[in-house]
Amino acid sequence: MKKKIKYLDPSIERKKGITDSSFQMIKGTNIPLPSEVEISESGICNRKCSFCPRSDPNYEHVQEFISAKLHSKLIRELKDLNYRGVVRYSGFVEPLLDKNIFKLINETKRNIPKSKCEIVTNGDVLNISRLKKLFTNGLDTLLISVYDGPEHVIKFQKMCDKAKLKKNQYVIRHRYYSAEKDFGITISNRAGMMENSEHKIPALKTTLRSKCFYPSYTFFMDYNGDILMCPHDWGKKMILGNMNDSSFLEIWTSKKAIQIRKRLNKADRGFSPCNVCDVSGELIGKKHSLSWEGVN
Repeated sequence: MKKKIKYLDPSIERKKGITDSSFQMIKGTNIPLPSEVEISESGICNRKCSFCPRSDPNYEHVQEFISAKLHSKLIRELKDLNYRGVVRYSGFVEPLLDKNIFKLINETKRNIPKSKCEIVTNGDVLNISRLKKLFTNGLDTLLISVYDGPEHVIKFQKMCDKAKLKKNQYVIRHRYYSAEKDFGITISNRAGMMENSEHKIPALKTTLRSKCFYPSYTFFMDYNGDILMCPHDWGKKMILGNMNDSSFLEIWTSKKAIQIRKRLNKADRGFSPCNVCDVSGELIGKKHSLSWEGVN
C-alpha cells in the first residue's frame, strides 16, 4: 500500500529535475554520489510550526552550531570528488540564525564551484542587506517558505525585485494554507515524530509497503557531524556514522547504508524508523535508486 498524497508541493518538480540532471558517479566506479548534500548546521529554529516536530513540547532545542573544522572537512572531501550536486543549508533549522552562514556559503562555492548552493529559510530575519550578502558570497538559490499569509509573499517578492535577483535565484513557497490543504507542503509524519505536535499525525501501526528513495540520493549531516539516513528522521534514530570520525565516502558507501537503500528500494520498510513513517518516498531519486541495484 502507498500513501495517498493530498497536496503535491509544486517545487518538487524543480527538485526532481535538479536531482536527475546532477546525477554523478564516483570516478572509476558504478557507485552514485548523492545529488543532495543537506547540512542542518545548528540545533535551533525561531519558529514552532504546527506541522513541525518542534511544536511538540518535548522537542529538544539545542543552541549549538556547526564548527568551522567540521564544515571544512566535508567541503574538502566533496571538492576531491569534483562534486556538482546540491549543497543545501536546511534540515531541522533556520539557517539564517547562524552568523557564520555567509562564510559557510563562501567556502562551499570557492571549493566546489560546480555545486549548486541553496538555503531554505522562513525569511523572518531576511532583509535587503542580508539578501545581497548571501548572493555576493556565492548562493545560487534561496528558497523562502512563507508561513504568515499571501501578503508576505508580496513582501518577499518586492525584496527580491529590489535586490535585482533573477527568477532562477529564488523560490517563494506558500506554506500558509489550511490543514485541509496540508499547509502547502507534501506532508509526512516525520518518521513518527508528529504524534505530540500541534498538528498531530500518528505513527503508522501498519508499515507501508512502498519504496523510498531518500537514502539513495541524499546525504544529510547534522550540526554535530552525525549522518542521518534520511531528512525525515526527526527523531535521529538511524545514524550511519559521524563525519568527525569517518570520511564522507566511508559513510556514504558503508555496508549499513547500502543495505538500507536496497531494502527501501524493494519496498521493505520493516525497520526503525521507516516502519512507522508515512513519507511518499518515490517522488524523487528513481535514477539513483536503480543505480544502487548493481552495487555490492
